[in-house]
Amino acid sequence: MTISTKVLIIGSGAAGYTAAIYAARAGLDPIVITGMQPGGQLTITTDVENMPGFPDGVQGPELMEKMRAQAERFGTRIVVDTVVEVDLSARPIKAVTDNRDVYEGETLIIATGAQARWLGIASEQRFNGFGVSACATCDGFFYRGKNVAVIGGGNTAVEEALYLANLAAKVTLVHRRDTLRAEKILQDRLFAHPRIEVIWDHAVDEVLGDLEPIVSVNGLRLKHVRSGAPQTLTVDGVFIAIGHDPAVSLFQGQVELDEAGCIKVDQRTMRLTGTDAPAWAAGDVAGPVTRQAVVAAGMGCVAALEAEKYLAAITPAAQAQAA
Repeated sequence: MTISTKVLIIGSGAAGYTAAIYAARAGLDPIVITGMQPGGQLTITTDVENMPGFPDGVQGPELMEKMRAQAERFGTRIVVDTVVEVDLSARPIKAVTDNRDVYEGETLIIATGAQARWLGIASEQRFNGFGVSACATCDGFFYRGKNVAVIGGGNTAVEEALYLANLAAKVTLVHRRDTLRAEKILQDRLFAHPRIEVIWDHAVDEVLGDLEPIVSVNGLRLKHVRSGAPQTLTVDGVFIAIGHDPAVSLFQGQVELDEAGCIKVDQRTMRLTGTDAPAWAAGDVAGPVTRQAVVAAGMGCVAALEAEKYLAAITPAAQAQAA
């Protein structure tokens, strides 16, 4: 089946839904293809305290549901599917989904976000899903009253540790540096929490556990980043929170990427650079200076407004040619 639209949006986080709201209000009947994680990274975030308009904070999943409902209210079509192929050279741009449906967009807004980054060690993969996780809000429940470790030093790591501290008997944050990168307000909460301990200047050397009779984690082998001295930490679960990689695999070879692997865009308009495709990128996939929901939403707004301008400019020319 082939479905056509003026504005095709791939991705359904803060950037994608905001783009949809603006495009729909402009009467462009956008289609949003949600991807594997409808709502994006905020669906695995607990309290969002810095989103304007929510003085008491809001849960990440609730915020995404509200954005989705707002987009649908103005006429956005939400498609729960995953895009597996995109052709930016086609006019209209074509996207093929896992269900083998073909979506044609006169314009495209890429809002595929970013995916959790892993340590890249064999034992991490061996116990992935069996004691190793990248989502505390998804899996924290299974560690009630147990000891867990969080790996990382940014906002995500501290937020994960604080969330887990409400469930676990003890949370140990392991960071390879001697200072955290997280916002000060989060650091203050972390250091003040009686069930959270920080191990500085250590990296994970190996995830320890059993493969029989049940696959399970029982510890971590750590290594001091300067001396190399080993240390063993007894834990029942490990949560990796060391950052994210932009989800650009769909567009490899068709777009320009920056040093961080994000899609290069004109920072004023969000339009892709290095191509004449009527395509824009917004949110984490486009390398914002600050990874915040409000920033992603702003980028989605700009992308939609620019797509609207593009469509308004080509419509008279197309009508004249048809006549």
